[in-house]
Amino acid sequence: MKKNVSLLVFVGAVVSIAAVFAGYSGTARSAATVNALPSSSCSPIVYKGSGKPDFIIASDLPLQGAIRKQTVQISRAMIWALQQKGWKAGHWKIGYQSCDDSTAQSGGWDSGKCATNARLYATNTSVMAVVGTFNSGCAKIEVPILNRSHPGPVLMVSPANTNVGLTKKWDPGEPQKYYPTGVRNYARVVATDDIQGPADAMWSKSLGVKKVFVLNDKQTYGFGVASTYKTAATKLGMKVVGFQGWDAKASSYEALANTIKASGATAVFLGGIACNNGAKLMQDIKSVNPKIILQMPDGFSDPNANGAVGNGAYISVAGAPPSALTGFGATFVKSFGKSIGATPNPYAAYGAQSMLVALQAVGLHGGDRAAISRSVFGLHVVNGVLGTFTINKNGDTSLTPITVYRQQGKILKPVKTIVPSASLIGG
Repeated sequence: MKKNVSLLVFVGAVVSIAAVFAGYSGTARSAATVNALPSSSCSPIVYKGSGKPDFIIASDLPLQGAIRKQTVQISRAMIWALQQKGWKAGHWKIGYQSCDDSTAQSGGWDSGKCATNARLYATNTSVMAVVGTFNSGCAKIEVPILNRSHPGPVLMVSPANTNVGLTKKWDPGEPQKYYPTGVRNYARVVATDDIQGPADAMWSKSLGVKKVFVLNDKQTYGFGVASTYKTAATKLGMKVVGFQGWDAKASSYEALANTIKASGATAVFLGGIACNNGAKLMQDIKSVNPKIILQMPDGFSDPNANGAVGNGAYISVAGAPPSALTGFGATFVKSFGKSIGATPNPYAAYGAQSMLVALQAVGLHGGDRAAISRSVFGLHVVNGVLGTFTINKNGDTSLTPITVYRQQGKILKPVKTIVPSASLIGG
């Protein structure tokens, strides 16, 4: 890794990482027994337990760009989870570092930064697990690097990746190409796009949509979820009158908006993430056709990034809504919500849960990376933030509900929770 970085990137990273700890009452403590990840990518080690930490768990999220408020909240939810466990995994003491996989120039996740971060985790023997990534495209870069690390592969637990190919057969070579050693080291607590896309299509059908125009942002996640939506919509008898990508760097989408209007579509599905110029895209579509229904997947689950034009839009997020969580989940919503002074974003719960899964795995095996990775497959979680569930042999969760929300100002209001039928899942 190059030690000299541009001033713009360095300042952006410092500001974004500092935001994770804004309003956080804890302090970073000396951690001489572990090797800290460098400040060019990560926060100082945060640890509030007794003595000094034995190991590090790092988070890897895009902390710059349009979705910054959302990802900062996810990081803070991970800190909340660590506090609940007394900064321990079993009897091992755990320090935390929040790492940024975005750059100021990209305004979101960056492939070079993802690769650099992964190499840092792989070569730092104090790092026992990584909680991330947020974007599936970044995960596809990081997982193989972590898989080849020595001694033993580094476990990654994602709160947000939904691309199917990371864990199941999808595109050519998937998922085997992400695990060059032949041993898996990746799991997630969120349902995949082959479930989310069909749920979105079912919601479109329930709204009486007969013609829909499907867009994608040309990235791994966006194209994947748009494709699964398209397939399910066709099975449900809707007519997909257009399927194309949008240019995230375009200054205007008026021509595309006119194409959508001319198609006769009464709804448009935006497969992608908000930081890929999503607000401008929505604005131009609505300017040309004010009555069209906007429907998006969880890449648009941050109302702050969507802006006012997102008001009235339908947005899907995996899992039950925060208000429906029970047991420890209800405790999270109340306690964490009080700490941030707001109702948690739906993905905050996933951030907390993914950290708890990582802690459970590390607690079983301490400093044995290979054993930590193995132990996550078949792991049974009882009364977690998201409820009781199992992570299967592929690394996927047994929880498959998808909740459709409607944006109202800066909040997402849950409308309906959907579990797609098997006939709509997987192509």
